[in-house]
Amino acid sequence: MFRKTFVRITSVVLLAVPSVVFKIFNIHTDPIISSIIFGFGIVVAAVLLTWAAEAAQIDISASFAIAILALIAVLPEYSVDIYLAFRAGSHPEYVHYAAANMTGSNRLLIGVGWTVVVFAFVLSKRLKGKKEVQVKLEPKAKLELAFLGIASVYSFFIIFFKRISIIDSVVLIILFFTYMIVVSSGEQREPHLRETTKGFLSLTKLQRFFAVNGLFATAGVVVYVCAQPFAESMIDIGTKFHIDKFLLVQWVAPTATEAPELLVAVIFAWRAQGQQAIGTLLSSKINQWTLLVGSLPVAYVIGGGGHSLILDARQSEEFLLTLAQTILGFAIILNLRFHIRDAIILFCLFFIQFLFPGTQARTIIAIVYFVIGGSIIVIRRKEALAVFKSLFSKKNFKPKLF
Repeated sequence: MFRKTFVRITSVVLLAVPSVVFKIFNIHTDPIISSIIFGFGIVVAAVLLTWAAEAAQIDISASFAIAILALIAVLPEYSVDIYLAFRAGSHPEYVHYAAANMTGSNRLLIGVGWTVVVFAFVLSKRLKGKKEVQVKLEPKAKLELAFLGIASVYSFFIIFFKRISIIDSVVLIILFFTYMIVVSSGEQREPHLRETTKGFLSLTKLQRFFAVNGLFATAGVVVYVCAQPFAESMIDIGTKFHIDKFLLVQWVAPTATEAPELLVAVIFAWRAQGQQAIGTLLSSKINQWTLLVGSLPVAYVIGGGGHSLILDARQSEEFLLTLAQTILGFAIILNLRFHIRDAIILFCLFFIQFLFPGTQARTIIAIVYFVIGGSIIVIRRKEALAVFKSLFSKKNFKPKLF
């Protein structure tokens, strides 16, 4: 039974060979061609990740499988952002770009990622004759929302001091690993397997351990190989059109590096697996808002910089806007429902920032985010309380790994 699965997986892996060859032999070509080759490699990695995540649910909780999937899928973003922070340690001009890439990727994740997933889910349902207008999250999502809420509250300290310090790194990284330990204790249920992943059922638990982790590792390698050249090719294309470098780092590069996780989530949504789709992006948001932000000062110090990554006026403004959007995203799904009208609101507010790029306009947009998000939290205060109470459930502190 697994032989058929192995043949399918191997066939898909072979499709990523051109991108790996181009990277190993450092083959340079037109940026458009490079973006296609490495972009296709990222698509292949996304498919492998969805299969790995499905198969992993046979032996571990769905939440933990999704968390691992989200972490691997976001590796391209980590590689680019940490590289920029590392370079900033010895080249001060890069300080401006390190936080830019992080804020851009975070806002892209919610403003585009979350909304596209809802649109894809609703459309897939409509094509099947079902009038679905929202994605319903499972109760276990409360736990993830609690960690997102804690990280967001802590982010106000970063805004206040206008820097991301080593102390912030310690707090945020500990928060991330606590989250990973807690979600590993989630309830294990019968997984929803597709034709390809059903073959994993015929393996012993030990064989499945190596097969699933090998699949995760293969996808991770492909993502790592394709991320930087794909981002660079996208930037090269943008440069031809004389686009501001700050905007390229903030939006073009994250568009490339966020591609794997967005593709994985859209695939889940199109299969009408809305919970897994939103779960993947929610987990991605948590690890970007904790581990990624916390890693920047560490990379900065290793690169020769001081103990804090200072945020200038523009970066402080960008971080504030990112925090405001996060608060609204948190508030919208407090009731474990993500309605299509909420997706439209998030997308419109995300798009408006490009129409009004000035400092005053962006501050107003941030205020709008805070006002709407704060109002929803007040209205749904009972749901908010339930979210944070989920942290004290005893069953959430019994890790169950492979």
